[in-house]
Amino acid sequence: MTEQKLQAGYRYQQAFADLSVKKEKAFIPFVMIGDPNAEQSFNIIKALIDAGVDALELGIPFSDPSADGITIQMAALRAIKSDINTDVCIDILAKVREYAPNIPIGLLLYGNLIFARGIDTFYADMAKVGVDSVLIADLPIRESLPFREAAIKHNVAPIFIAPPNANDNTLRDVSSFSKGYTYVLSRAGVTGVDSPVVAQKEISQEESPAHKLINTLNEYNAAPPILGFGISNPQQVKDALDAGASGAISGSAVVKIIETNLNDHKKMLTELTTFVIDMKAATR
Repeated sequence: MTEQKLQAGYRYQQAFADLSVKKEKAFIPFVMIGDPNAEQSFNIIKALIDAGVDALELGIPFSDPSADGITIQMAALRAIKSDINTDVCIDILAKVREYAPNIPIGLLLYGNLIFARGIDTFYADMAKVGVDSVLIADLPIRESLPFREAAIKHNVAPIFIAPPNANDNTLRDVSSFSKGYTYVLSRAGVTGVDSPVVAQKEISQEESPAHKLINTLNEYNAAPPILGFGISNPQQVKDALDAGASGAISGSAVVKIIETNLNDHKKMLTELTTFVIDMKAATR
């Protein structure tokens, strides 16, 4: 293993380097592990990979996902009703890593899931199955030290959120602590498919909060900024990239396709594939 591969987030570094050579940016979908059940969840993740995503952002179901809108809340409940827990998620993650050895795999989850397992044990377990990064949705950065230490110990990249209302000290900390990439919020609030800030055409890209936020992060040498919240169509991907983002994350729009096709799993995979192809095309 090379020196680079001992660094937390090395798969992200390689992915961004490869994208730069191709003059592309990243498209990253989010889905809930275990939604609607373990078998179909793995099929969904394989379909996303096969359709050409640049990285994965995956959730572990939690009973009180306070940062998420109704679409992702319902995905978590479907998974929980299918008896999905952290152990099952680890099994699925191991299969995903075996299927795609090089794709960056990030987790977006809630702190209680980590506490329940024990902080060090959680990160050790995730490292064993090839998880590259962990973003804790409800973790204030001022309380993040034990999580960051455990993450770095096990070569897992800690990811932090840069919200549009962040003060300068917060942005400096986010830039310093985030490895792999930086999650930039296009707007405040919970997840969903509402129009993000960058898509409001009355605001020029140079004046948009996202553009200003990304400029500040770049000044502080932050990891590549990826814009999320409200990204649901190719134009919004283009708007995110125009604002200076290195890529875009789409969650609720992806999960909505799953929700809409619960009774037709084949159609679900077909629609997910088409969605990814269209969104990825917008990054070129």
